[in-house]
Amino acid sequence: MNLSIPMDILSPQVNTPSLIIRCFKDLQDYTTFFEAMKDFTVNRDESTPDEVWLLQHQDVLTQGQAGKAEHILMHTQLPVVHTDRGGQVTWHGKGQLVAYFLFDLNRLKWHVRTLVSFAEKAMIDLLQQYNIQAYAKPDAPGVYVDGRKIGSLGFKIRRGRSYHGLALNIDCDLTGFQTINPCGYAGLEMVRLQDLLEDYPSFEQLCHDFVCYLKNTNFFHDPEVKSE
Repeated sequence: MNLSIPMDILSPQVNTPSLIIRCFKDLQDYTTFFEAMKDFTVNRDESTPDEVWLLQHQDVLTQGQAGKAEHILMHTQLPVVHTDRGGQVTWHGKGQLVAYFLFDLNRLKWHVRTLVSFAEKAMIDLLQQYNIQAYAKPDAPGVYVDGRKIGSLGFKIRRGRSYHGLALNIDCDLTGFQTINPCGYAGLEMVRLQDLLEDYPSFEQLCHDFVCYLKNTNFFHDPEVKSE
């Protein structure tokens, strides 16, 4: 099933805001970035450019704001961080592209559903570049290929500003997912680009693809890319 997104939902605005895209090379601690996202959102004002952070995390389980403990099936050495995003428990780690969207939704004139659709469409379009037919589900946020989940998402909105984002599986170790009900769905099978392509893109290549995609959306004025 291919869930199409109405074009009027994602129509660019005439006066587009500025965007800074930060690309982080090393594996990043989740808690450090969680706190950084909250600080950025609390301290930003009407003139603050929107930002997208592209990175990989050190191995971690993150539990959503309404997450249920029973979705963690076994306790391992993986740290568990309780967050304020929507959704249930998920895994992050090396071989997974994480994109955090720090957007002023009021300025973009977006609803929460617009943000979710933007994130899902971004993953679908990126995968399409590699001839992978992915789709979204109206009743289970994320992106899927033949019934298996390849991309997850979850957001927090505070005073009309978003943080958290999406996670797209490239060549990560799936063991972490096997210790949980991913996103709260028992038996949900995860899949990676590595499972679908013999010659799959690296994290660095996918970051480049994502930057090009963001530059071509026309939602933002002259995006600036910074390597961290």
